[in-house]
Amino acid sequence: MVSRTDDEELAVVKEWWSRNGKPLLTGSVLALVIVFGWQGWQKYQANQAQSASMLYQQLLETALNPSGQPDVAKVAELTGKLKSDFAGTHYAQYAGLFAAKVAVEADQLDDAAAELQAIVDEPADDTLAELARQRLARVLAAQDKAEAALKLLNGDVDQAYLAGREELKGDLLVKLGRSDEAHAAYVKAKAALSDDAAVGSLQMKLDDLAKGDA
Repeated sequence: MVSRTDDEELAVVKEWWSRNGKPLLTGSVLALVIVFGWQGWQKYQANQAQSASMLYQQLLETALNPSGQPDVAKVAELTGKLKSDFAGTHYAQYAGLFAAKVAVEADQLDDAAAELQAIVDEPADDTLAELARQRLARVLAAQDKAEAALKLLNGDVDQAYLAGREELKGDLLVKLGRSDEAHAAYVKAKAALSDDAAVGSLQMKLDDLAKGDA
């Protein structure tokens, strides 16, 4: 076996490094960038979530003033900040729901409708979508737009929200004087509930319709 001199060994190493060293180094650097980049992104997301949570808490605390009523101006300010800094997040849309509630209590139905419509258009999840949709339907009904509210409730809905939607449709149909359709909606709502949950206001609505037909 021919042994290599130190110079020959060094030459071999240099040749190998020339062929393979740079790609390996590039790959290693890329791997480090990915790892630390992902960690940095996770940390950023955690910080964002914490900041949004704190801001949302401030929003809710506006209702804890001495009068027990939310500070409308403060609600608008904090809601706007959540929307601008954390657009599309759950916290921003929870803020929209809260702002809509405050607007309804202040008889500012147009403002409430605008807040809710924004969530319906681009919901953060299915629950927020349905919650905003049903609340918007109620606001529209209060604006004497029951037909528009009814159209908003058309289409498929997850079984978990079926009872609430059908009961609301029944309320709207009663408002429009369409008793037979209202009765059918209430029956559908009742069928989607357990026996225990179905007794109460929903059964009273069915009984009232039955009395009206008598």
